[in-house]
Amino acid sequence: MNQSILEVRHLRTLVALRDSGSLVRAAQLLNLTQSALSHQIKLLEDRYGQPLFERKSVPPQFTAVGERLLALADAVLPQVEGAERDIARLVLGQGGQMRIAVECHTCFDWLMPAMDAFRTRWPEVELDIVSGFHADPVGLLHQGRADVAIVSEVDGDEAGVDYHALFGFEIRALLANTHPLVAKPHLVAQDFADQTIITYPVPDDMLDLIRQVLEPAGVRPPRRTTELTVAMLQLVASGRGVAALPLWAVQSYLDRGYVTARPIATGPGDKGLRGELHAACLPSLSAKPYLQDFVQVTRETSFVTLKGVELL
Repeated sequence: MNQSILEVRHLRTLVALRDSGSLVRAAQLLNLTQSALSHQIKLLEDRYGQPLFERKSVPPQFTAVGERLLALADAVLPQVEGAERDIARLVLGQGGQMRIAVECHTCFDWLMPAMDAFRTRWPEVELDIVSGFHADPVGLLHQGRADVAIVSEVDGDEAGVDYHALFGFEIRALLANTHPLVAKPHLVAQDFADQTIITYPVPDDMLDLIRQVLEPAGVRPPRRTTELTVAMLQLVASGRGVAALPLWAVQSYLDRGYVTARPIATGPGDKGLRGELHAACLPSLSAKPYLQDFVQVTRETSFVTLKGVELL
């Protein structure tokens, strides 16, 4: 039999295609161009003389050949990744801790699943969440009270801190189903002028809607605050005001028709209001294999499972 051309990267490509649901998203997940990813797939199809999946199906429907390679990937990749983690433990020592501080109220929707996945991979690393909401989680790094801070912006003036990109996401306006603004395909700053904005109890500069849209336009509507996402949506549904939240945080409520969402334009011809999340840590932690794996696991699980997420 001829020598196999299969490589680990080929198996990862097929898993990414299955998990992400499209060639475009698989390329983003693997940090490849779509052309490079398509080339890998064509190489395998030429080798085996059969397509690996149906090109017109969304999500892709794998052929018998593709399914067999996926089965191989599911068996081999966990062993490869486990061996790499074991080698890192042997070389650099075992153990460690990651105390995570967050500045966003909705972070737990994606952070908890990522932490659960990480624990199965690094059981010897003590993982914990610094309790409470923190307006300045990066400050906790310098104080030794946290090891990782989840933040929405990279502060280029912050010395002695490394930032690891997690993901970007779409933020949409949330309206009562009978609200007059539902008739508009998207909202602009002036649409909020006579509305009550329902937000979390945080400073203005921590709210993307205010920082990116309303403040530049000179629009300053009244605010009403609440700690809970579900309370915010209840207020919106009852016509007490409007809100702006990540699409992934409210998708289940939209699916049930509880409220209505509309894109928020930040300027002419833009794609809509977007936010970002990054993991900040001190440089001494950046070199740890378990920190690098935590960032990778978080990026992958969030990209695959959350609506409206793009990798940075």
